[in-house]
Amino acid sequence: MFQRCLICTDFSDGLQRLIHFVPALAAGGLTQVVFAHIVPLWQEGDMPRVDQEKIDAAQARLKIAMEHAPAGVEIFVEVRSGKAAEVIPKLIEQYHINLVLMGTPTRSLMQETVFGSTTQSLARNTKTPLLILRPQLVSVYREEELNLRCQHLWRNLLIPYNGSQSADYLVERVKTLIAGDPDHTLMGCHLVWVVTGGGRRAEQDGYQHQMATEKLAKVKADLAATGVAVEAIVRTGDPLRELMTVAMDVDISAIAIAYKSRGALLDWTAPTFANEVLRNSGFPVLFFSPKE
Repeated sequence: MFQRCLICTDFSDGLQRLIHFVPALAAGGLTQVVFAHIVPLWQEGDMPRVDQEKIDAAQARLKIAMEHAPAGVEIFVEVRSGKAAEVIPKLIEQYHINLVLMGTPTRSLMQETVFGSTTQSLARNTKTPLLILRPQLVSVYREEELNLRCQHLWRNLLIPYNGSQSADYLVERVKTLIAGDPDHTLMGCHLVWVVTGGGRRAEQDGYQHQMATEKLAKVKADLAATGVAVEAIVRTGDPLRELMTVAMDVDISAIAIAYKSRGALLDWTAPTFANEVLRNSGFPVLFFSPKE
């Protein structure tokens, strides 16, 4: 589904461990992997300077990945100085990247507002999909477990759907990726529609549930026509809570989300469903940026 991946690590997110699992990443369909680390400018003194010592140390650390490259897989190491939010888009363009792999801890809204986030900046400024892995998840895997995870990063997706333009855009993006995936690395999808309960009458909730079931069945049929196994699930309750419950109950690799436009995305503090998933999901999140 993805062939050219940029793996960005700050050496505290656990993603530096992936240098030892290049064959497993290749088994998941990757033919090009770029490992990147951004060294901040040295601020000591009046003039910011390049910290060459840290650059050399990071390069030596990441070049181990090249020792594990199987035939047909290109491995590159990029250690640059500057701001990650400015350097990463340049690497995306240089290597024609179609997936950026990042590690982002779960954070409260206040933490994100105060400290900012490289992931937020990339989500605003690039069209390239982001696969966000939690450091708490990657860091605790044993080698055998991480090897298997690297092979299955997008094997089975959980796709929230509610009939909105963003939901339709998400499904179309997934269909496009499936069409361009001759190796069929995406094996299955779980479509989940959560109906917000709390109506005054039980029959009102029942009607909404039935309507969602009928609409979701059409989306399921459309997605299943690509040859991927699809399951449709309708729940009633709080959307985020129910989605996470389904994620724990079924066998998924990541939760996929998307925006149709950059309006809500630019206002990261807006309490949108996609923002809540990005902030709170302990599961890997595959984020599709808007077209515009």
